[in-house]
Amino acid sequence: MRQFGFSISQTRSIDLDQVDFSRLDELKNIVPSFMVCMNCGACTATCSAQQFSDFNIRKIKTQYMQGQYDGLAKQLEKCMLCGKCTLVCPREVNLRNSIVNMRRILTKKNK
Repeated sequence: MRQFGFSISQTRSIDLDQVDFSRLDELKNIVPSFMVCMNCGACTATCSAQQFSDFNIRKIKTQYMQGQYDGLAKQLEKCMLCGKCTLVCPREVNLRNSIVNMRRILTKKNK
């Protein structure tokens, strides 16, 4: 079979019925504004950490909402907690508080 410079990637389907959402529920109780996010990307556009690494708060938020926790703690370590994301958010989501609590929840559950 001849290759034409591309390959078909594996599907990335997530069975949300099998996901444990206890970490998301815990975060929603601590930071209710987390659920108001509309994924506009303003936070990612102004992020200082994103300019120097592959940190992407919008991607992290989406993975957290879908229960894909593998590797998130390591990604969250890249955040400098400068608060620019919180300042530009049109929905006034407290992202700095969300990140701090996601770090805490993920490290607590891994122990």
